[in-house]
Amino acid sequence: MEPRDLSAHVEYEAGRGIEEVARELGMDADELVKLASNENPFGPSPAAVDAIQRAAERASSYPKASHADLTDRLAERWSVASEQVWLANGGDGALDYLARATIEPGDEVLVPRPGFAYYGMSARYHHGDVNEYVLSKTDGFELAAETVLDAYDGERVVYLTSPHNPSGGRFSLDAIEAIADGTNEETLVVVDEAYGEYADAPSAVELLADRDDVAVLRTFSKAYGLAGVRLGYAVVPEEWADAYAAVNTPFAASELACRAGLAALDDDEHVERSVETARWAREYVSDNVNAPTWESHANFVLVEVGNAEGVAAELRERGVIVRDCTSFGLPDCVRVTCGTEAETRTAVREINEVLAE
Repeated sequence: MEPRDLSAHVEYEAGRGIEEVARELGMDADELVKLASNENPFGPSPAAVDAIQRAAERASSYPKASHADLTDRLAERWSVASEQVWLANGGDGALDYLARATIEPGDEVLVPRPGFAYYGMSARYHHGDVNEYVLSKTDGFELAAETVLDAYDGERVVYLTSPHNPSGGRFSLDAIEAIADGTNEETLVVVDEAYGEYADAPSAVELLADRDDVAVLRTFSKAYGLAGVRLGYAVVPEEWADAYAAVNTPFAASELACRAGLAALDDDEHVERSVETARWAREYVSDNVNAPTWESHANFVLVEVGNAEGVAAELRERGVIVRDCTSFGLPDCVRVTCGTEAETRTAVREINEVLAE
């Protein structure tokens, strides 16, 4: 017996862990500067760490109360009904729930290229087919409604990333609404705002007050520094509320994750520090690296370096880990996560030295 035909599926290529690279180079992990996975350089809020430690004592119990508490807090934050908040095991878990709620076998989805590979992966897991709209480097990866609608052909789900990974650009709310207006009544527009806290812009959640064809994805992995606990959520139209119970896994987020999320939501100072540092780092990289970059509204900067694989390998030998964007279809670009001021200065210096050789 064998698994079903998975030949059309692709693997998700995550950035390598700092411990893994340290072992390979024979170095201590503390000697490395890891700017490859868009993680928060300050880690999680101390309040979230404390909450995780206290919740560990209750890890033998299912997270019924904490799940409800976090759902209610997020609903209050976004001024929606609690039933509109779909907690999940990371943002990718929320993508799976939305796919389960929308995709019938043979349905098609429309995803960006370059873009987050898991959009297409999730659709294929649920027996959907994947089409692409192309964001052109020559056009500065412009995120325009026309780009999406020109490629649209009645797909069941259209995925938008704002801010976009890996370019850092963002869709305006007008563009998102134009895309929703220009698609069929049975098309769901999913707006992935994983990097939303870093963007000085309103959230597409605002559109849900008047629409039933837009859903918004958010995560605690980036600005909240909780990537390791896997906590994300979708905010869905009010008409979709009842679908959650039919598609989610039992206790979709753990006790530790929910308690960490609740504590993180109370620590505005930690998020503000993370966002302000990322804003500084974006500007520093763009102003000081000796290579073309694109304007970013996220916590990373895309840098055109020529031979991405070679540059990333040389930087790794120097103790700086960046993301080779070949897997995004950009073999001449690396993505540099916004680190602390010291990490960012080190990365820019080393990139410039490698490019000068």
